[in-house]
Amino acid sequence: MRRSNLPAELNRFVGRAAEQAALAALLETSRLVTVVGVGGVGKTRLALRAAAGAQKRYGEEVRLAELAPLRDPDLVAYALVEALGLTDHTPRTPREVLVEHLAERRMLLVVDGFEHLVESCAPLLRDLLAHAPGLTVLAAGRRPLRVAGEAVFPLAPMDEADAVALLAERAAEAGAPVTGEPFAAPGAPVAGPRGASGAGPRTASGGGPEAVRELCRRLDGIPLALELAAGRLPLLSVEQMLHRLDDRFRLLTDGGRGALPRHQTLRTAIGWSHELCTPEERLLWARLSVFAGPFDLEAVEYVCGSRELPPEQVLDHLGGLLAQSLVSREDTPAGPAYRLLDTVAAYGAEWLAALGDTERMRRRHRDWYMGLATWCELEWFSPRQPEVAACTDAALPNLRAALDLCLELPEDAHLAQHLAGTLWFAWVGCGRLSEGRHWLERALALESGHEEARLKALWVLGYVTVLQGDGTAAVAALHECGERARSSRNALAEAYATHRMGCLALLSDELPRAEALIGRALDSYRELGELNSNVLMGQVEVAMARAFRGDLEGAVAICREVREVCEERGELWTRAYALYVLAFSAWTRDAYGEARELLTECVSINHTFRDLVGLVLAIELLALVTVSEGDPAEAAVLQGAAVPVWDTVGIRLFGSEAFDGPRALCEQRAAEALGAEAFDAAVRAGRGLSLDEVVERALAGRRDPAVGGAADATAPRPFRTAGSAAVPGTRKPAGSPTGKGGEAAG
Repeated sequence: MRRSNLPAELNRFVGRAAEQAALAALLETSRLVTVVGVGGVGKTRLALRAAAGAQKRYGEEVRLAELAPLRDPDLVAYALVEALGLTDHTPRTPREVLVEHLAERRMLLVVDGFEHLVESCAPLLRDLLAHAPGLTVLAAGRRPLRVAGEAVFPLAPMDEADAVALLAERAAEAGAPVTGEPFAAPGAPVAGPRGASGAGPRTASGGGPEAVRELCRRLDGIPLALELAAGRLPLLSVEQMLHRLDDRFRLLTDGGRGALPRHQTLRTAIGWSHELCTPEERLLWARLSVFAGPFDLEAVEYVCGSRELPPEQVLDHLGGLLAQSLVSREDTPAGPAYRLLDTVAAYGAEWLAALGDTERMRRRHRDWYMGLATWCELEWFSPRQPEVAACTDAALPNLRAALDLCLELPEDAHLAQHLAGTLWFAWVGCGRLSEGRHWLERALALESGHEEARLKALWVLGYVTVLQGDGTAAVAALHECGERARSSRNALAEAYATHRMGCLALLSDELPRAEALIGRALDSYRELGELNSNVLMGQVEVAMARAFRGDLEGAVAICREVREVCEERGELWTRAYALYVLAFSAWTRDAYGEARELLTECVSINHTFRDLVGLVLAIELLALVTVSEGDPAEAAVLQGAAVPVWDTVGIRLFGSEAFDGPRALCEQRAAEALGAEAFDAAVRAGRGLSLDEVVERALAGRRDPAVGGAADATAPRPFRTAGSAAVPGTRKPAGSPTGKGGEAAG
């Protein structure tokens, strides 16, 4: 299974053969290589090319971390965790998670765009290299990291031959090859911005080979400057470009003949592109600079649209910037997205500041992403749940930027609390507990004066810390939430606090207390008309408590009802937990095929949402089903595969004897069937699997089917069986008044 997240090249890599060979050789001998150079010189493209060439050597363990969109230095470690595809539910710091994950792995980590975060990035990379002997780091930025052992690879602009080849390649892609007859008659007026008088589409460039070489020399062989020039060749001839550049260079050198610094050459090329844009394109360019990372068209239309830039015209102007290589387009799981190159974004930000419009645009950006978070929360309880997960993942850099702004402004503290709380589904349901705790604790450290926003952030923090196994922090947050909710008569927030206290009791094996607390919360939800994923999860948690106490019949009745509601609403995340209980029930009836089918769906859903708690529980129950089918070796492999997953979840099986039942029984049966030596070897093999490999194995079904008879009727069961009794609040909750669910009201 592919373990690299390197992006595919959108166009052909041109030139740089000597640099590619030299960088590849340096990576053979140095564990930290930093490609440095001026903006636009091609550092990222060369680093990615070198990383792609090294994939075989690293067994495809090559990962890219893009740091340019980050503004908060405290998020560097979180960004690396995200880049490595890690999900950690423990209270450990992201640095600790990285050190443990990388300690025994051979990996190439590409770190791009770190220069504005070097004070936090450099010590982190130094620590990782010290603790992970198999790690190699390839960094790309405008300055060295200044870390011991760093090999600095200065990247100069392209030589003339490569520069000409790049310009010719990109010009051809733009439909204006740099060969052929000139198309502008001598003395013809110089074309102005697109749409101005005399500016029409052209299909070829003019000027001849010497003019092309001169253009490349004047642009100092800087790839970004050359690509911007190529994007203008359908409009201007090479000679016209040279004339315009001469004018700009003369202004910048006071008419002298001294050479411009290379960074100024690029700035001049960008400024020249800026001049050639229409006024509307220039305004859009400036406003786009408030985005961090990729953005979609709807976001652009809202954030950047105005009377001067009508939203219905934004697509045309965005297309103009795209055609000039100022904006790039990429495909994401959430759909098409756009991105400003970092150097281009910095230029736009300066123009936005000159217009005095930066703060207003940042607020509009924040407002859009707060609205997006609210929409995602509501749609989480719908058939669009997977879409919401993908959307949240794609929007994460911009959601971080919105949270940063809320925390910067004291008057917006309540917005920080509201946004951090609204994103509970991203923290809990999509495997980002650690980062969620980071934002929630920062928001709650501020006094907002808005009780409702604070209460929601408190119960969400309580939920996050319960799942992290940090009972002390969970009790503190939930106790404060409950007390303040009662004082302010906020019954819904009080119900959520009670619910999460019950969840803590469940994971602590206080089963009667768990059932009582969650049952009380479910009754409150019914009275308030609250119906959403949290409410259904509460019912599943009651079912688990019932099952652990021996009432399997009652647990199954609850989970069948939950599954029915989930099917009606298109809800998947909670459904997976209900399937887990139903799969155990099927196993107790010796219906192994049914149990496996249910668990396969469970594994698929949990992996989609990066929910490691649900995933590891399903894998361990699947191991029990597998040994019951007569395949103890595969069962032992699955058990071994669960161990590193638990390491990232936290305390193994939450320290709960109840949750440990399936694992303990499977271990007993598999060890007896295989013998200690073979069992240990299979477990070791399982521990060596990556998470993706474990999931692939689980979804593929039994690896070596054997004939398995019915389980011994006298064999021990991890759950007892007893009669059922009524469970408070477990009949189908009344729909919320909006029909959308009510997390936002909490």
